[in-house]
Amino acid sequence: MKKTLSIIALSIIGFGLVSCKKENKEVQGTETATADSTAIQQTAPTDSAAAPAVANAAAAPVSNQPLTSVALSENNFDFGKIKKGEKVQHIYEITNTGKNPLVISEVKPGCGCTAPDFTKEPILPGKKGNITLHFDSSSFDGNVQKYADVFANVDKAPIKLTFTANIQP
Repeated sequence: MKKTLSIIALSIIGFGLVSCKKENKEVQGTETATADSTAIQQTAPTDSAAAPAVANAAAAPVSNQPLTSVALSENNFDFGKIKKGEKVQHIYEITNTGKNPLVISEVKPGCGCTAPDFTKEPILPGKKGNITLHFDSSSFDGNVQKYADVFANVDKAPIKLTFTANIQP
């Protein structure tokens, strides 16, 4: 009896999750295909669980930005020999070589040992911005290579920045 109730409960939960996902896809598809605000209001979900997915779809700033082009001072940096536990950083300079403002939406490091900092405001054509990668060598020995992906309104996103270090005891 308990086994049957468990199967029924799991089936109901599974069906509920599938139907919510399907409803969100239908609503998002309607919103992107329809420019008329009254049609969007008529198809907007009343379920509060579906609302965040719609809000998140509209919150992607880079996808709505016109593309531009960039030049990096370098995309790879070598810290050389550093002592284990040392915290180092490097600034990568990025120049907007296109005709539209450059918007960096996110810099995503490959691991928790690297923390990014970057120019948050749009970088106008011909102007420069910075992407700084802070590296904590506490957990490493020997040669390491790390990276961070830069998401921006450029044709070939993400841009990959890398660095290497030789960590000494």
